Amino acid sequence: MGNIGSGLTWTYFDGAWTKGNPHIMGPRTHGVWLSSTVFDGARAFDGVIPDLDLHCQRAINSARILGMAPMLSALEIADLSWEGVTKFPSGSELYVCPMFYGETGFITPDPASTRFVLSVFEAPLPQPNGFSACKSSFRRPARDMAPTDAKASCLYPNVGRCVAEANEKGFDTAVVLDPVGNVAEFAYTNLFYVKDGRIFTPQANGTFLNGITRQRVIKLAKHDGLDVIEKAIEFDELFEADEIFGTGNYFKVGPLTKLENQEFAIGEITMHLRELYFDWAKK
Repeated sequence: MGNIGSGLTWTYFDGAWTKGNPHIMGPRTHGVWLSSTVFDGARAFDGVIPDLDLHCQRAINSARILGMAPMLSALEIADLSWEGVTKFPSGSELYVCPMFYGETGFITPDPASTRFVLSVFEAPLPQPNGFSACKSSFRRPARDMAPTDAKASCLYPNVGRCVAEANEKGFDTAVVLDPVGNVAEFAYTNLFYVKDGRIFTPQANGTFLNGITRQRVIKLAKHDGLDVIEKAIEFDELFEADEIFGTGNYFKVGPLTKLENQEFAIGEITMHLRELYFDWAKK
């Protein structure tokens, strides 16, 4: 589904901007050694950064969940994000990634050692050509098993093995179940399907992030008069769908075109929701 962030990068750290990917962590840094690293991601394109305030606030909330003490407000992070965007040519499609991590501590980070980094880098928006998925043999953890309410880096090795397993089978990504066997999401994007003109998506139950783009698409769909039903979804239900799509910061709204061995057309409602999203974002 693409290689994110291999282009030009600007990084803000300790009050200054540096071009590229500076070496800011050592082997004793808590964020490396014991995984007190959280991040968020916003998208900059066409002079806008949709829901930037929400992404900045979620980074702060995630840091607090992991026991850190964020020293910036969402507004301050947003202002720095816009400053970073100005370092790129007009019209660049960018990924805006605020991060917090602990510098010191044992097991738990020392809150006073919390550090902030902001990375802004080139990452073209993928075209909505469709992606493939298979069922993963791995599951999302329950909220009493991991910090699932945070966008925490420590959760991503599990995401990575879901993707690696899918890639080995010839698919782009995976459908991941929750601890009780219902559909949670795609490996790193939220999941929706359309049946008879109605939109269905797994009920947010604490095992996966209730994504900012997910919430925005639901609001836009309801405002447009579409029915959106959040409920427990069994994997086999997906094969009865008319359309399946994902939402996430990377591609915003993207259609699934193959699940296991079953092909799916790029649906009208999926593309309508994508259009609604980008129309809203550019207002």
